[in-house]
Amino acid sequence: MTQKTHIQKLKLTDFRNYAQANLPLSDRHVVLTGENGSGKTNLMEAVSLLSPGRGLRRAVLADISRIDAPQGFSVFAALEGMAGDVEIGTGTEGGEDGNPVRRLRINGASAKSVDELTDHLRVLWLTPAMDGLFTGASADRRRFLDRLVLSLDPAHGRRASDFERAMRSRNKLLADGRFDPTWLAGIEQQMAALGVAMTMARREMLGLLAGLIADDLTTSRFPSASLTLTGFLDDDAQRPAYELEDLYIGMLAAGRYRDAAAGRTLDGPHRADLVIRHVEKNMEAERCSTGEQKALLIGLILAHARLVATMTGFAPILLLDEIAAHLDEGRRAALFDRIDALGGQSFMTGTDKSMFEALGTRAQFISVHHGKLEI
Repeated sequence: MTQKTHIQKLKLTDFRNYAQANLPLSDRHVVLTGENGSGKTNLMEAVSLLSPGRGLRRAVLADISRIDAPQGFSVFAALEGMAGDVEIGTGTEGGEDGNPVRRLRINGASAKSVDELTDHLRVLWLTPAMDGLFTGASADRRRFLDRLVLSLDPAHGRRASDFERAMRSRNKLLADGRFDPTWLAGIEQQMAALGVAMTMARREMLGLLAGLIADDLTTSRFPSASLTLTGFLDDDAQRPAYELEDLYIGMLAAGRYRDAAAGRTLDGPHRADLVIRHVEKNMEAERCSTGEQKALLIGLILAHARLVATMTGFAPILLLDEIAAHLDEGRRAALFDRIDALGGQSFMTGTDKSMFEALGTRAQFISVHHGKLEI
């Protein structure tokens, strides 16, 4: 049976347009309503920083602190988490070079790594900025996929950053004309081990999602998506990891002069793309209407949330920004029922409270007015 994680208290200091905010919460869903620009998404961004990474906006730290704030920002949350009750605090302070540095404390003790957050909760989100996922750059789809993987495999983020670091070292050697075979071979072996591990983790995630999506084909009010990873080792998906590593090492060695001329590495997991199709219409998602793309994305996020709940035993916290926009009344009601059935706490935003009437007493409604909260 899936267990629930939920935030019991959220406190913000000098975060975006909030000088101070203190929000007591129940285990119900949270609906934030107010005018555009009032601070609804800012509050959800604060919650997103309770997970590894740069949050739902991928903002640099200096941009998060309130304008003219004398110190950095802070976010504090008390929650019933996967390991029991826990208090999490994160924020910034000045570094040696004057640039802000993020700090993380769990139950008052400094955390060794942000990956420790995944011991206590998993946070997933859907924002309007993601509406262009299907038609935008492949880098956006890779980032989206890697967030899905990271929610189940915290080591995936370290593998990706280590791969990028090794690739930059190789690119620098090639750009400088330093074709030392020993140095390059060592770097390329590291890239191969990391790159293949990244690719296999991505493929495993897509396989698990495909199974859940297939189960929902006859019951979901949202269209189903088929997901395929392309652009790197496409024809070798069934080969074992050690063979794929050898294959990639050979590709890198053979492509050294080509990559030197291009100024970048042209083969690897950083060149992969996520191809998404509308199953019922047998059509590429990028060719679907805007409404169909939104519905596809919602269905995909809900399937992933259910996968996280199944794999971890705990329902994730969902951040759903402007989720009810562009949905008719029937589909909104179906969406809220699906969200509630996941068994977790969700945060939803909108400009019109009436759009969330179907939630009834299942939600706590909070009005947001320019950085002020009314419960």
